[in-house]
Amino acid sequence: MKSLLYDKAQEIIARAQKINVTLATAESCTGGMVSAILTEIPGASAVFDRGFITYSNQSKSQMLGVADETLTKYGAVSAQTACEMAFGVLKNSKVDCAVSITGIAGPGGGTIEKPVGLVFFGYIKRGQPVKFLEKRFEASSREIIRLEATKQALDLLCLLLIN
Repeated sequence: MKSLLYDKAQEIIARAQKINVTLATAESCTGGMVSAILTEIPGASAVFDRGFITYSNQSKSQMLGVADETLTKYGAVSAQTACEMAFGVLKNSKVDCAVSITGIAGPGGGTIEKPVGLVFFGYIKRGQPVKFLEKRFEASSREIIRLEATKQALDLLCLLLIN
């Protein structure tokens, strides 16, 4: 899986360099894995600006401007929070594209409504509306859920660079 992630990251960095687009991330359940794989690519500093690791609700509010009302009403693991996180990246940086991730990697913390493996992604390109994606990863471990979420975030960055 890690070589697949590296190859995808290499593709993203090369494409972003070619079209002169800058990138940033906001990560919760992946704890910086997307930023880490992107910055493994030589030359990433030309297009990758920053990664926000906002694991707690307080950090989501303080660093990205996620509304306390959003966190109270919908929870940290929600489409609304993922969208506000992605929008917050653009608000707090000068990048062109951003992706955010918030979810439940397990093994605990899940509920019937929000089971382990539920992950929401926000993604946005400056000048366009923020979009979200909901995924339910049926993985057997925390590590696999986090790796799958990282792969999905990279796929969304690819999508932003195409459109």
